[in-house]
Amino acid sequence: MRWIIVLLILFITADGMAQCATFRLNASGDTLNCTDVNGKKHGKWVIKTESLRGEPGYEDEGEFEDGKRTGPWRRYTLIGDLIAVENYRWGNKDGLSQYFTIYGLEHEEFWHATNPLYPYDTVYVPNVNDPDKYEMRVVRVEATTVKHGNWRYYDAESGKIVKTESYLFDKLQETKAANNPSYSAANAQKEAAAPNGKPKEVAEFEKKILKKKKIYVRDGTVRYDK
Repeated sequence: MRWIIVLLILFITADGMAQCATFRLNASGDTLNCTDVNGKKHGKWVIKTESLRGEPGYEDEGEFEDGKRTGPWRRYTLIGDLIAVENYRWGNKDGLSQYFTIYGLEHEEFWHATNPLYPYDTVYVPNVNDPDKYEMRVVRVEATTVKHGNWRYYDAESGKIVKTESYLFDKLQETKAANNPSYSAANAQKEAAAPNGKPKEVAEFEKKILKKKKIYVRDGTVRYDK
């Protein structure tokens, strides 16, 4: 039985390698940096960038799917210190990205990627005659990824938020600095706990409107629950 399992593992490994025109193995025997016969990247990759003209080198680790970055990617210095965690979808940044110094978290970014097969998205626009009512519009998104949500900047040593920028589809909505009297510790804690880094306007809209009926949005299509 043991030999059957070993042979099965070897068969699966050999089959995976057969799909790679080029690849390399790490110390644990895992297949890395696989490219198919068409030159597209697949699976786990480690990409090393050497130091150049005074700029420090680094290594990126993550996965490719059909030649495009997908899921979380981690960036390390050449001595192994974590300096960034970025999330990708369709080859572009999507969701939370975090950047670090030797002291800790320096800043966070939120991105919204567009499916290249469906370059449209749905946005909610207030009614000019009644601010309590909203209408949905389908718009073409020209950029592959846009700033969307709360960008937070930290004092890396204390971990306190020093500034927040709120974006709605790449448009800056609001900037708050910690040295502003209206920016209290309570504001900072409230923003830090905001789900998915959504801007205040979006969160208020969802609380006010979406509690009445569920709205599903995907690739520019909309479905209502009755």
